[in-house]
Amino acid sequence: MRRASVRVRAALGATVVVALALVAAGFFVVATLRDGLAGTARLGAENTARSTAAQAGHTARGAIPDLDGLDGDEPVQVVDASGRVLGASDPLEGRGPVADFARVDKPDEGDGGSDDDGGDDDGDGVEVDSDSEHKTLSFPVDDDGDVTYDKDDIVGSQDFSVAAVQGRTRDGTPVTVYAGASLGAQQEAVSTVTRSMLFGLPVLLVVVGGVTWLVTRRALRPVEGIRQEMSAITASTDLSRRVPEPEARDEVARLARTTNETLAALQASVERQRRFVADASHELRSPIASLRTQLEVAAAHPELLDVDGAVEDTVRLQALAADLLLLARLDAGERPAGKRVSLAELVREHVAQRAGDPHPVRLLALDDGEVLGSAGQLARVLGNLLDNAQRHAASRVTVRVRREGGGTLALAVEDDGAGVPEDERERIFERFVRLDDARSRDEGGAGLGLAIARDVAERHGGTLRAEDSEAGGARFVLRLPGADG
Repeated sequence: MRRASVRVRAALGATVVVALALVAAGFFVVATLRDGLAGTARLGAENTARSTAAQAGHTARGAIPDLDGLDGDEPVQVVDASGRVLGASDPLEGRGPVADFARVDKPDEGDGGSDDDGGDDDGDGVEVDSDSEHKTLSFPVDDDGDVTYDKDDIVGSQDFSVAAVQGRTRDGTPVTVYAGASLGAQQEAVSTVTRSMLFGLPVLLVVVGGVTWLVTRRALRPVEGIRQEMSAITASTDLSRRVPEPEARDEVARLARTTNETLAALQASVERQRRFVADASHELRSPIASLRTQLEVAAAHPELLDVDGAVEDTVRLQALAADLLLLARLDAGERPAGKRVSLAELVREHVAQRAGDPHPVRLLALDDGEVLGSAGQLARVLGNLLDNAQRHAASRVTVRVRREGGGTLALAVEDDGAGVPEDERERIFERFVRLDDARSRDEGGAGLGLAIARDVAERHGGTLRAEDSEAGGARFVLRLPGADG
């Protein structure tokens, strides 16, 4: 199954997240609004009930109907302990008790009051607060939302928050005052907010999804340009081309720069490989041609066979093939073995085997110390450095091993020859590079020794550099991290 594009997934993800957030926020807003308006209605009903109860405390039982609190449009009733309505506002005029959920205080003994405690007729067993209690009751209302019991005016019912407050008249009669406040405003406000959210949420989600899709499309446009250019580079195999880099300093711009850096490295690697193949072919052509010539001459004139020359060409060919094979392994990322190797011991053993060198090799201070790596590859580095020194030395070659700061071991090979010009000290480590073009290949080699030595040094985590020599010639220093460093 084909997956949706990044733009579609980003738009859907943003829409889902916003939808969840809005739904949660909507529930919170509606609940807060409902509770707030309900609390306002309860407070209004309680204030009306307390105000009317306070007025009843200064009024005789018979004057209850004339209380100021009973002349409004809100449902208000004053009921005695026996359930008799002593007074009511206009909407409840002539009606029986609209509620009976507040316990009326029993009259003191001897005051002639009723023993009826006005128990809760709903049977809900609610413990009545001595000050007030609230319930939500439904009353029939007209089209203005006012309470009415006229059948011709009733258009429906509406919830009211009803508060019950106990009190006594001036003559000691215990009464309960019921006052109601409409919850219509609360219900209308909640309904309006809910409808607004239900209609506005889809529109908002469409806007969020569309904006996210457009923004993502704009943000990914450079990525599409990079993809198209990479596809064109792959099709044309032209590694000199580069992908466009956006001007913005964002992740896409860094991706483009990294891609171009990768292309540059790949181009350099391919060019180096091509140059290596060309140089290797050129270097192999000479000994092969020479060997073929000698064999052809020997076939026609056996008495003219130069055996020594044929052997020498064969040895050169074998050495060059070995160098090319080692370079191929190093280029393939071959890592050296992690064995402990004593550089001082390696120098002693290797120098002892070079008794036929044209110039004597003098061993200076050889500090003790070990490195991790391949003894064979490190011996190859030392041999290449000594071969190079023997070719350029005037009279002598020196070798030393010393311990430097940070546990580094430095192996230095010096000669008293002409030295290496400072501006050429890096170029000599390139493959097939020989500074003296007039030199014959027999004397100068193929120009792979120093390149191999540096590659091996780097594979061992070290460095190989050409430096100034106190003897005036060339000085090559191999630095490797110590095994105990």
